Amino acid sequence: MSLSEQDQNGTNVIDDDSQSEEDEQLAKALQESYPFAEDEQLAKALQESCPSVEDELLAKALQESCPSEEDELLAKALHESLLESPPQYGICAGCNTEISPGKILRCMDAIWHAECFRCHASNLPIKDREFSTSGKHRFHKSCHKKPHPPICDVCKNFIPKNSAGLIECRERPFWKQQFCPSHEHDRTPQCCSCERMETRDRKYLLLDDGRKLCLECLDSAVMDTNECQPLYIEIQNFYEGLHMKVEQKIPMLLVQRQALNVAMDGEKNGHHHMRETRGLCLSEEQTVTTISRGPRMADNQFIDMITEPRRLIRRCEVTAILVLYGLPRLLTGSILAHEMMHAWLRLKGYPNLSPEVEEGICQVLAHMWMESEILSASGSDVASSSSSSSPSSSSSSKKGKRSEFEKKLGEFFKHQIETDETSAYGDGFRKGNEAVLKYGLETTLKHIQMTKNFPY
Repeated sequence: MSLSEQDQNGTNVIDDDSQSEEDEQLAKALQESYPFAEDEQLAKALQESCPSVEDELLAKALQESCPSEEDELLAKALHESLLESPPQYGICAGCNTEISPGKILRCMDAIWHAECFRCHASNLPIKDREFSTSGKHRFHKSCHKKPHPPICDVCKNFIPKNSAGLIECRERPFWKQQFCPSHEHDRTPQCCSCERMETRDRKYLLLDDGRKLCLECLDSAVMDTNECQPLYIEIQNFYEGLHMKVEQKIPMLLVQRQALNVAMDGEKNGHHHMRETRGLCLSEEQTVTTISRGPRMADNQFIDMITEPRRLIRRCEVTAILVLYGLPRLLTGSILAHEMMHAWLRLKGYPNLSPEVEEGICQVLAHMWMESEILSASGSDVASSSSSSSPSSSSSSKKGKRSEFEKKLGEFFKHQIETDETSAYGDGFRKGNEAVLKYGLETTLKHIQMTKNFPY
């Protein structure tokens, strides 16, 4: 390296050191130009004007402790929704056992164990997100597309094929109830009122005389003699409205089936009864066991009924009207209207009528009363028609609003009278009703009295 180069390098080193010294002096001057005390005060003021995180949390807690009106409404709605929400566990709709908290299926307005929610066709659990239903039954979508036999409403199984390979089922057409033929012979009970078969999932109540009564018919059932008196007065008013008042005071008693059968055997006067007698117009002096206090229900049956003997004295051609206890009000009233017509015929001098004429005209009166009740239940102000003159609905007791089932039940009893296949009750009614429609009730009765037959 040459000397000149060394000099040049030395000059450069000196220049760098003096530049650093100048920089330090400049920085010091700049630092001194800012008043740190004022800065600290300003920073403190800024800090006080901007609350800390802790202050924000405290403010938020205070705000939440004083909810607004909207918050209160929201909280109330949430509370009510929790009250209305069904519990997350309960009784399985499949096996009827308790479901513990945990994984359950909530479907078809019920809760299920996963293994209990099964296809009605394959009997395998339904694990797909989508499935098909038919009535109350559920199916895999693939199973539902396959043709399958009808389902028995009694045992809930498919109705089997007969020996010829054909599906044969029985039914109650009015109720659209279909069932296996075997249930007609395997002692499957049917309701003594509406005649529907007892199903596997709905048990009927046992009356003390062996009859079974469904819960819907029980709802309006008449259980003892005292309870039936207002209805008996209604029937008397009905006849009075037809200008057929029965002047004699005829006792009306509710009885058990055994007592009704005994009384029927004691009658010398010929009667023409249906396959099951539900009512009887007595003309002989007898001692009849009547129900003075109806039974109470316990363990799916009735107990503690109180009965007492009643001696019937003959003061006129009719000694009493007996009606089977435990039947719905509409059926009881229909039976009373029928038996009252038997009494009217005897008291007014209509002897020795044929079964077809006597039972037929009695069924006409029962049918007329049932029609008036159906019209009354439908809210119509018209309680009579050209086919049946009847008293106004004001003569009926105030029974309150009827259930949809009771309305349907009235239609069923009316349908039973109209479609009866027996000669005396069925053919007799149709001939008598045709005569009343054509000539009126009064003319028809006069013709029967003179000719012992219906007018044609």
